[in-house]
Amino acid sequence: MDMVSLLKQFVEIESPTSDKAAVDRVGKLVAEQAEALDAQIEIVSVDQAGDHVVARWGAGNGTILILCHMDTVFPLGTLAKMPFREAEGKLFGPGVLDMKAGIVISLAAIAKAQSKAGIKRPVTLLCTSDEETGSQTSDALIKKLAQDSELVLVMESGLLDGSLKTWRKGVGEFLIKVKGRAAHAGGAHAEGRNAIEELAHQVIAIQKMTDYEKGITLSVGVISGGTVLNVVPEESVARVDVRVMKPGEWERLLAEMQALKPILEGTSLEISGDLNRPPMPFDELAKSTFGKAKLIAADIGIELKAGGSGGGSDANFVAQLGIPVLDGLGAYGDGYHSAREFIFTDSLSERSNLLAALITTW
Repeated sequence: MDMVSLLKQFVEIESPTSDKAAVDRVGKLVAEQAEALDAQIEIVSVDQAGDHVVARWGAGNGTILILCHMDTVFPLGTLAKMPFREAEGKLFGPGVLDMKAGIVISLAAIAKAQSKAGIKRPVTLLCTSDEETGSQTSDALIKKLAQDSELVLVMESGLLDGSLKTWRKGVGEFLIKVKGRAAHAGGAHAEGRNAIEELAHQVIAIQKMTDYEKGITLSVGVISGGTVLNVVPEESVARVDVRVMKPGEWERLLAEMQALKPILEGTSLEISGDLNRPPMPFDELAKSTFGKAKLIAADIGIELKAGGSGGGSDANFVAQLGIPVLDGLGAYGDGYHSAREFIFTDSLSERSNLLAALITTW
């Protein structure tokens, strides 16, 4: 399999999460490539996002589940400014790192496993359509397939040095709504209760909840409020990005947030929150899973290293189920979600060899 040529095909089918038809075009190519490798294909229809593609090989017990996503953060038209290209041992293009290379590596690994010893256990490849926006339509399917699996392999990109992502922070969001009282900013200023002023007090309090030693960060990333310049604003809103390292920290933060009180008389707060992805700690199960993978990798001349990320992935869903999971098995490079996004070309063959070894010898 010419992985670079296939990756070019995938990258040149632009697939922002919000465009169902675009993501489904990638899904069609996934299905065609998997069928050429004798997979049984199931298309899971979704109305509000792209369809999910499930490809299955083998039979028996001990299923290995491979997780990929087909959507990217790049809008249609990005390819004209950021074409797929190769230079200095690197491949560039929208979504090349996150994570179309992971799809190509998965297909190549299946082909390699078939050509060597054959696939003697069930292997399932799930390619989802909405990871970049939180996996709202795919998380239940991911959990269902994971619960029936012995091992889950997530094809998100590795770290820049090729390290796997053996831990990930949990990802959540708080929404803060402030209610004040509108008034004429010139003629009745004292009668107003400025919702933006109240929100400013709360922003400072929220930012102070960050604790770098515990791996906890809160970032007020979006604020809005007011209508026109000469009206004391009656309403304001803030959205807060939250990252937590350990289980239980989200619940503590939620209680702390809900205990916030207004500073200005005559204003009120409404606070809500949601943990989209629970933390994936480097616990004993994760350590033993990585240790086994490291030995398998060493047998084919690859030195595996362990790392982690403040970002979340679909591996977070699997980890909370107590199922062995390895993340960051995709190509590695840098600049994801930006015009600088690239992978090291050689990482395609390295990672496909590693994945084939995991499939055949786990």
